[in-house]
Amino acid sequence: MEKQSANPMPNHRDPARLRRMRHLVGHDELTPMMKAIKAVHSATSSASTGPDDLERQRAGQELFGRLVTPAAGLRFDSLTIRHGAVPVPAEWVSQEDGHDRRHVVLYCHGGGYTCGQLGYARVLASKLALASGCDVLSFEYRLAPEHPYPAAQQDALSVWDYIAYMGYGARDVLLAGDSAGGNLALELALKLKEQGRRQPRALILMSPWTNMTASGPSYTERADIDPMLTMEYIESVRAAYCGERTDFDNPCFSPLLADLRGLPPTLIQVGTNEILYSDSELLYEAMQRQGVFSTLEVYDECWHVFQQMPTRHAAQAMDSVGRFIQRVL
Repeated sequence: MEKQSANPMPNHRDPARLRRMRHLVGHDELTPMMKAIKAVHSATSSASTGPDDLERQRAGQELFGRLVTPAAGLRFDSLTIRHGAVPVPAEWVSQEDGHDRRHVVLYCHGGGYTCGQLGYARVLASKLALASGCDVLSFEYRLAPEHPYPAAQQDALSVWDYIAYMGYGARDVLLAGDSAGGNLALELALKLKEQGRRQPRALILMSPWTNMTASGPSYTERADIDPMLTMEYIESVRAAYCGERTDFDNPCFSPLLADLRGLPPTLIQVGTNEILYSDSELLYEAMQRQGVFSTLEVYDECWHVFQQMPTRHAAQAMDSVGRFIQRVL
């Protein structure tokens, strides 16, 4: 793992280094774990937004959540949030023993805006509860293609309003998200800024999808070493989420291209074996230019949202999340 804050970036674009990673993947040294990840996520088909495939993916993710969620010492309380036009299913995840009741984590799950329900969200919600010592609220925003943009953002804002109704100030809330959920967390922060409202205490982003133009170099440079995502998949879920719109460079789709000034301290985590690597690297660089305190952590030979898995690197990453939270509180 390499941790980056304000210093020059380590050269993760080095061609020789990328060739070594492709060699490892090509010679099956990572094959057992990589095959398991692909089997669980099934995120490699260009037809992945078809009704049958979506049903299979969504069911598989719920099963994945039940299998790997760390449940010991945790309590799960379901609810329905009714602070917007549409009810939003949600779940509080809390430590059973003493914990910080003054602050909460609002967690936006990933899934390409087309997949992800509360069972799937429970994996990282649980890890965030254990790492932070805070209650974590996850929610089941409406999914594309049934509900394209801006449904998910509307649901996220409704959940934010619910937290305020519960008596938490913006500075009591840590906003977290992975993959498309990282996109949603950033878009929520930008919407709050647009409305003149206070920002959350901090942002925690895991492999965030920040640039729907897919123009970063990693989309081609790392295509051979990403065990989960393909460009065909990115194009498929992007089309499902954006509907008839094709202005992918609009900040409402690509927060990387937004005015980021005024956003809160941000932790970004990414693996080297991701086609979305550039989305994290370029976000970090943009935040640095615009005066946003940010930290980028790069984890060698790790894949998209590796924090979900029961691995050493995942444990290290969640420990780092806990330390970051303690610093900003």
